[in-house]
Amino acid sequence: MTKMTRLAAVLLCACTLASANTLVTVNGVAITQNDVDTELMNATQGRFNQVPPEKQAEFRRQVLEQLVAKELVFEDAKKTGVLTSQEFKTEFAKIQERIKKDLAIQVWKKQQMDKIKVSEKELKKYYDENKEEFNEQERVHARHILVKTEDEAKSIISKLKGLNGKALQEKFVELAKEFSTGPSGPKGGDLGYFAQGQMVPEFNDKVFSMKVGTVTAKPVQTQFGYHIIYLEDKKDKTTRSFDEVKPFIEQRLKIEKFNASMQDKIENLRKQAVIK
Repeated sequence: MTKMTRLAAVLLCACTLASANTLVTVNGVAITQNDVDTELMNATQGRFNQVPPEKQAEFRRQVLEQLVAKELVFEDAKKTGVLTSQEFKTEFAKIQERIKKDLAIQVWKKQQMDKIKVSEKELKKYYDENKEEFNEQERVHARHILVKTEDEAKSIISKLKGLNGKALQEKFVELAKEFSTGPSGPKGGDLGYFAQGQMVPEFNDKVFSMKVGTVTAKPVQTQFGYHIIYLEDKKDKTTRSFDEVKPFIEQRLKIEKFNASMQDKIENLRKQAVIK
């Protein structure tokens, strides 16, 4: 197999080599799966998993081709003396200086932040004065089966009659996977936990009036179609404890103190500096 044939085969099969480390080598330099994944995440701002599955393989192929091309160009740049040219040295020095300044500022800020302390008394005071921030509304965990017609919904409800407990839940999941047209269908109709007001009014009003472990006796009509709802769990309105939210409060107060101290620090540095 020639080098070009081998490269073409790798490019075509890149999407199936997720478990492999090195996808291809270019003049002895390895291009790995991690290299491709990093480029993909940077290109999609960390949202590559949201790219439609049918397009992911093509994106991987394109990125691998780009990395191969970059390696080829870099190799040629070295051979033709680019790295020893004055132009390269000048531009490289500028980048080094910029990175040095940015990194120094980053480390300086971290050191300033590390000096800031928040006492237990301050944390507790904030919690007591701002408890409403830590209120959690009543939430439910529900499943649903969405179909187009009322007759379809009634037919599904009839299949659930006489069931309860684990048998009802398992049958509901089975029917959701088989009949539901909603995006949650493949997951057994699972909608996870949600609070009051997150669903359309007709759905919201019904699900929050149900008892845990029950199914709607009649279809619930919304703008999306007809729903059969199964209520899996319900959590009452509550206020998160101090211990639960303590790390969050500490981080918030540290940032507030940091911002205030930075204003003072910059002002003092400004007074000491020669600014014309």
